[in-house]
Amino acid sequence: MILFRPVGNTELDLIEINNYSTFPPRLPDQPFFYPVLNLRYAEEIAQRWNTKDIHSQYKGFVLKFEVDDVYISKFKIQTVGKSYHQELWIPAEELENFNKYIKGKIEVVKIFE
Repeated sequence: MILFRPVGNTELDLIEINNYSTFPPRLPDQPFFYPVLNLRYAEEIAQRWNTKDIHSQYKGFVLKFEVDDVYISKFKIQTVGKSYHQELWIPAEELENFNKYIKGKIEVVKIFE
């Protein structure tokens, strides 16, 4: 499955440190990791939220990556607004295992400043 992840500059720096192969652990106040299912939704978040957030250093990036189909099928698709606002809720304690099922590299496909 192809997934997308909107991130700010701080999170992108941590992904870069790991050679674009894994996502960093969640912070204590972040119980879930939220990859999204389509580029349109990821672009909205990166542009509307990350570019206005000091912790993102006012930059938004859209990442694209692939995850093993069998593994990812155990997570239910959540629609959280409009019909295309679809995401997966990966518990923070599952993220290390999730990273093992990423196929290839995580790539930056869009930048917003």
